[in-house]
This record gives sequence, structure tokens and C-alpha cells, in this order.
Amino acid sequence: MGKTKHTGPIKLPAKPDPKLWVSKIPFGLGKVKPKHIRETAKIAWQNRDNLPYAVRILTQGVCDGCALGVSGLYDQTLAGPHICTTRLNVLRLNTMPAIREDVLHADIDELSRMSSTELRQLGRIPYPLIRRKGERKFRRATWDEALDLVATKMHGLNPKQMAFYLTARGITNESYYVAAKVARLLGTNNIDNASRICHSPSKTALKRSVGVGASTCNYKDWIGTDVLVFWGSVAANNQPVSTKYMYAAKRKGTKIIVINPYYEPSMEKYWIPSIAESALFGTKLADDVYQVNIGGDIAFMNGIMKVWFEMEEREPGSAIDHAFVQAHTNGYEQLRAHVAQQDWTTLTQSSGLTRERISELAALLARAASAVFVWSMGLTQHRFGTDNISQVANLALLRGFLGREHCGLMPIRGHSGVQGSGEMGADPFSLPGGEINSAADRKRIEQLWGFELPSWQGDIVGVTLENALLPEEQERKLRLFYTSGGNFLETMPDPDFVRTALTSMDVRVHQDIILNTSTLLDAREAVVVLPAMTRYEQPGGGTSTSTERMVYFSPEIAGPRIGEARAEWDIYVDLARRVKPEAAAQLGCASAEAIRAEIALAAPSYDGIQHLRERGDVFQYGGAWLCEDGVCPTTDGRGALLPIQLPELRKPEGHFAVTTRRGKQFNSMIYSDVDPFNEADRYDVLIHKEDAKALALNEGEAIVVYNGYGNMHGRAKLAEVKQGNIEVHWPEGNSLIPKGVYEPYAGIPEYNTAVIVEKAETYHAHKDTRYVEKRILELETEMEG
Repeated sequence: MGKTKHTGPIKLPAKPDPKLWVSKIPFGLGKVKPKHIRETAKIAWQNRDNLPYAVRILTQGVCDGCALGVSGLYDQTLAGPHICTTRLNVLRLNTMPAIREDVLHADIDELSRMSSTELRQLGRIPYPLIRRKGERKFRRATWDEALDLVATKMHGLNPKQMAFYLTARGITNESYYVAAKVARLLGTNNIDNASRICHSPSKTALKRSVGVGASTCNYKDWIGTDVLVFWGSVAANNQPVSTKYMYAAKRKGTKIIVINPYYEPSMEKYWIPSIAESALFGTKLADDVYQVNIGGDIAFMNGIMKVWFEMEEREPGSAIDHAFVQAHTNGYEQLRAHVAQQDWTTLTQSSGLTRERISELAALLARAASAVFVWSMGLTQHRFGTDNISQVANLALLRGFLGREHCGLMPIRGHSGVQGSGEMGADPFSLPGGEINSAADRKRIEQLWGFELPSWQGDIVGVTLENALLPEEQERKLRLFYTSGGNFLETMPDPDFVRTALTSMDVRVHQDIILNTSTLLDAREAVVVLPAMTRYEQPGGGTSTSTERMVYFSPEIAGPRIGEARAEWDIYVDLARRVKPEAAAQLGCASAEAIRAEIALAAPSYDGIQHLRERGDVFQYGGAWLCEDGVCPTTDGRGALLPIQLPELRKPEGHFAVTTRRGKQFNSMIYSDVDPFNEADRYDVLIHKEDAKALALNEGEAIVVYNGYGNMHGRAKLAEVKQGNIEVHWPEGNSLIPKGVYEPYAGIPEYNTAVIVEKAETYHAHKDTRYVEKRILELETEMEG
């Protein structure tokens, strides 16, 4: 893919730069900001019972938080130690003792009164558990009993009636690979993973635009690029170590641009705890913030390109890199004609930005010799997510920002394990190192694995949940669901529907390290809970792949072990041998080392993983830059410029577009009810002051946000959010999001919709009349009209 190798970490400037300081008051005293020192002390206290082990995890293991790829306290971007409170918060998952037996075997109604946060704090699952229909408590089971129950059920099923799902909770490449292999050995293609609901459009769009499914560049490329654009990404909150890279970029003169409906405080300024200057005085990050309408990004990008083409008419070569476009792309004339048809009124109304503001960013990018585009779920979690990302690729291709230093396309991952999930074959469209619909890939894997792969198309996880409610006679009626981690009650739209789906399955298997609210739900026959090891406990260690395609080895770390917990991949192997004992010899995967050796054969880009054995071992697949020198791994070596249609964004007068945001949390695991950056409560609804004024709302006033799908009770919080748009926390706001609305190419659920906002007293005063139903009908009629 690329011949240039990553050159390793660089040093930060030693001399401070007061121009970047937020305040001369030390540690931001009196300001709304995270209290890193206090937070660190609190976390140390929480881990006091296993503090030496906690220190070994931090100094020897690969971070199981976000996908920046910190091994021990160091990475491949900047010299010096890195630490963040997100990693520290996740740390307790690895050092907790087992759940007390009297609590673990309490009445299910008593456990069900706890939140997922409270359940998490109970401790680790120590041994297998079974709860059959009608039983009010989990009872202890042996591994043989638990796995035989699951295997017996699988024996009697059509493979289309069972499904596997893997979250990104510290799961290693080894576990993803074995799960993908076992699922196919058992005859099912119903296997999916956490990237389905975060970055699946990124992979799909990048594949069709430039032929790759991962970041084309490195974090080092941020440092010294002319422009660094964060599009729908709040990296300072979700990947806090990245603020250190932003600081380094600012010191090199990089302009940082943020595009988001909400003016996120953490992206404007940040006190970086591992840089003394920044920890004391803070660092100004964003140079400019473009507040786009929810869903208005495609219009914004069409507007940028329209400005570029207008610049070209006046002065050829002033905006488009024609040499790059001619040598390395297809579709230029079609794209230019498509953009020329766009009218400015529609583009400004859809984007929410004036022509002048759009022109400002277009001019900045036209002048830039280099740029890196970084994005996250603000672009992907739409029913047009793939089109959003292909638009970003269009911008990069037109300017030649691809395949060279300080340039590239980066979908920044929020989980340390998720980049490798599809690359290991753990989704319904993928095989290790290839695609399931590729005849060549299927033949290659069948020869390696020694058995025929199922030929039918597997389902994405959202459809899998819907299949639980199919009629009994349907061949895809989901009867057994095997999940490694995950809590769909708190990650999928329409929690009430999800609850119904989960309780409609015959058997649910929860392979996990902790309990959550979904674990406690009934099933028609049985719920089986299997205790898993963390990545730091697994014999032979494990690997994970970072956002920048660094494959890191995380060793087994000496310390306490939890009861009967087993390595995730080992549980899969044991299950497969019970279901198909005649195929045991074909399965292999007897050790972590053997799995890595097989991965190197199955996924050619991962050749080198078999040599990772010691703490600190790492390699980067694909070289420093994918598509190096503009050459894409497509059939003709060229990238595709794609005309992207504006999505339909009908928002009736008096209604709001709503999207979800993250507070102090890791995925759906909430660590504080208050966001340290803006002091928002989990049920605060971020609304612009003029919108609040129009509704006669005061700060903190009780409100109800509702539509035809559900409602959310909260309080108005005045914030710098784009007028006509509101933001609610995820997962608390998921009750407003419709189920079954998927992006057509990648299958990600839609996490944005239109809502009504009213004072709670108005809503409840009419609750016994037809008022609310009429308002919802009005919304639906106008949305369809």
C-alpha cells in the first residue's frame, strides 16, 4: 500500500508559547473544566485494593480505551508519557474484585432496580451463570453445563436463526478472528460488531472513494499540516490524548477548524495534563468553528466545491490541484457539473451557513498546501453517512490531500479494539483480509480454514434484533443471540423495542466481564452468562489495531485473576468443538500465538502480527500513508470523485433537529452525571438562547422533547448550539430515535430526527387530551409532505 515507513515519535518544543494560553490563572481556577488532578486522585483511591496491578496495566499494557494506541505510557507520535482520565476511568474494569455471591444471586427484580453504572460498580462476573424461564435468580453453573446448554440449542437451529455480536470492550484481534471463524464453522454469517453503530460508513465510503477501509495517514501528520479539520468529531472529549497532538500541531502553526452544530468547549480550549505549560495555563485549540445544521454537512461541502469551481473559472489552478486530479482520479467533469447545478439558497439553508462563511473555509483550504480531515460520528451516524464521508474524500481528492506527509483522511476511532473487527472478518460483509462477496477472498479463506463458508448474506445487528420478532415459521426468526459485551438497551434507537426483542429470544448468551441492564432481561428459555478475561489477563497476550493502523502487542500482565474467567477466544473455540466435534481438527486456534500465526496467513496486510511477542512490539500495516503518491488500491489505481445528492432534510416550522452527544462517558458507560466541560446534566437539553426565548423557556426549566417515536423529559440548558437544532445526551435521548432506519450502504442506524420541544407543564396539561397525538401527527404529516 505504501513504501514509506513511520518514523517514530517526535519531541515537543521545550520553550512555552504564551500566545496559546487560555488564561494566566494557574490550572484554570474558577473556570468550567475537568479537574484532572482531583480526578486522578479519585481513581487511584478507587483502585487502592489493587494499586500495584493497576500501575502495571498502565505502564505495561496497551490502552483499552480509545484507539489512539498508547502502549504503556508511550505512543508512536510524541515522545514522553501520555495519560488521560478516560483510560483511568476504564482502568477499574480491570482491577475490580468479583461480585459478592449474595449480590450476584439476589432476586432479579432487586438487581434490575440498578442502573448500568451501579451494576458495573458491583465488580466482575466470577463464574458461569444460568437463569431459566421463571427463575428469579441466577444460579452458578459449571463451564460444561453452560456451554453444553448453548451447544445443544445450536444443534437444533437453522444457522440463520442464531447470531453473534462483539462489542469493542477491550476485545483483541485474536478474539475477533476466532469469533469470525467459529461463526462460519457453525454455518452462520450473522456476526457483527460495534463498528456497525459508529464507523461502518467510514469504511464503506473510503472503499468506494479511494479503495481503502482505514485511515490513510498518521497522527504525526496533524503536526505541521496547514489545516487540521475536525468534522463532527469532539476528539478532546472522546480521545483526550489527541489534545496533546493538537497542541503539537498548534506549535507548528497548524490551523485547527471544527465543524459541529454545537460549539464544543473542549475543542476551543483544553488543559492538557501531560504538558506542564498547558496543565497550568490551558491551550487554545480551535482557530475557527463552523456551526453547521444537523445533517447539513453535504450541503456545506457542496458549497465549498462550488466556491472552488467558481475560483477556477476566474483563475485556473487557484483551487483545484489539476495535476493530481488528472493523474489520480475519475469523475471530475461529472462532479463539476453536479455542483454547478446546486443553487446557493438551498446550500445555505441546508447547511445553516452563509455563502460568506462557506467561502471563508473554501479559500483557506484552497490556499493550503496540506490538510488532514478527521471525522467521527457527527458524520457517520446518519442515514446518509456513507455519502457524508465520500464528500470529505471529494474535498481531499480535488486538492490532492492524499498519500503524502501532512495529508489524509482519518476516521478517528473511539475504541481500542474496533479497527481490527472487520479486518478480522467479524461482520456480515467481511472475511479476514477481504470481503465475503469476493469469490477470490472466499476461495482463499476456504482453503486456509478447510471448510466451506455459508453462502447467504448475514444480517447487520439492527436487523438481527428485529428478526427476534419475526413469526415463528420464518427461517430467520432469531432464537439464539450470543454477545461478547454490549448493551443494546443503551446503544440502539428505541430502547422499548430493543427490550421486547431481547426478551423474545429463546436463548441469550452474555459473554462479558460485568453485568449490565440487558443481562438481567428475561429470555423465553434461558439466559447464559459467561465470565470473560480482560485483554491483560489473556494467556499469550493479545493485539489491537489503532486508528492509524498500528498493530500493538499487549502482554499478559501478572496480577490477580477473577474466578473462572477465560480468554474470549478460548470460549469460542470450546463452544465450536461442542457443537461440531467432528470439525475440531479444522478449527486450530489452540493458543494466542497460533491465532496470530493464522491471522498473518488469512489477512495479508497483517503479515508481521505473528512476530509480536513482547511488551512494546508494534508494526504499522500499509506504511505511513495509504494511497501513497495518489495511487489508490482500486482496479485502475485511481480515486473516485462522486456526485453526492443533498439529503432530504424536512424540518417543519416550529420543530427542531435533534442529535445525540457524549458527556463524561466511555461508549455507554457513564462516569459522571455532569459534563465537566459545560456543566450539563445528563438530562439537560442544549438549546440556543433565541430558540428558548421563542418558546418562553428559562434556563433550567423542565421541558419535554417528543415525537412519534418517544419522549424525553429534561431541562433547558442555554448553549451555543446552532439555532433550530438541539442536542441531547446519548443514550438518554435514544428514546426519540426511530428504529429500523439504516444507512443503505453501511447499515448504521440513524441517530438524528425531528422533534417538538415544549414546556413540561404544557405537555402534561394536555396529556389526557388529543393534543399531543395531534402535534405528533402534524409533525409526521409535514415531514412526509
